[in-house]
Amino acid sequence: MLFVSKEERMLMAYEQFAHIYDRLMEDMPYEEWLAFARQCWQKHGMPRTVADLGCGTGTISIPLAEQGLEVFGIDLSEDMLSIAQQKAEDGKRKFPAGGSVTWLQQDLRDWELGRPVDAVISFCDCLNYVTEEEELVKSFKQAYAGLRDGGVFCFDMHTRHQLQSYAEGQPYFLNDDDVAYIWTCDFDPGKCEIEHELTIFVREESSLEYGSDDAVTPRFHRVEELHVQRAYDLGWVKERLREAGFREVECYGDFTWSKATEHTQRAFFVAVK
Repeated sequence: MLFVSKEERMLMAYEQFAHIYDRLMEDMPYEEWLAFARQCWQKHGMPRTVADLGCGTGTISIPLAEQGLEVFGIDLSEDMLSIAQQKAEDGKRKFPAGGSVTWLQQDLRDWELGRPVDAVISFCDCLNYVTEEEELVKSFKQAYAGLRDGGVFCFDMHTRHQLQSYAEGQPYFLNDDDVAYIWTCDFDPGKCEIEHELTIFVREESSLEYGSDDAVTPRFHRVEELHVQRAYDLGWVKERLREAGFREVECYGDFTWSKATEHTQRAFFVAVK
């Protein structure tokens, strides 16, 4: 029997997930992430060049390019990047002078542009998917290396409180005409790690079946998803950022500029090189 690791299962599922990602994520607070980034840069200096780690389908990278920034969208998924490129090439999108986006298939733990950027961002809890401490430290060191002196690394992470809330509130369901899912969670308090298992049903518009009463019945494609995330102690994360070389490190809570607390669900880190 062929053994498939948890990481390989996640990657295979993610390739299918890419094609319905935007539909399932349409209610996510993208405008709040963009606003937080702008506020961060107003405090520490507006960038001209930005690396967006774990850019997915470009929902944050593209608006930044539309604001006149030179953006590098970095993601491990070729399918995600393909969709991002299609969105960026949409005739309705126009980048002003200086605005551009370059898509790169690279690992956020080991990326390289050949020149430093003014800012590095990683939103939508991407770094929670790095579940080994040494790999997270490697991600911090790589972000530090990719920044110019004075550059800013801004990212968010789910906290232990948020992962526990997910586990306590599960299971979750969605039942729309075009897509449905069943979402369950398994939280390991010792590792502070959570496994999200989703069974998603996506309507196939081009494939219809006729029932016995000649009514048209849509067919649905089934997608199995596994997402594994780990939450880290916020103080530990700050210390690792300082050890990576960042001279200023702050941690804020839930899209605000108030210090993160034990009740924070989404922690925002701002680290200055």
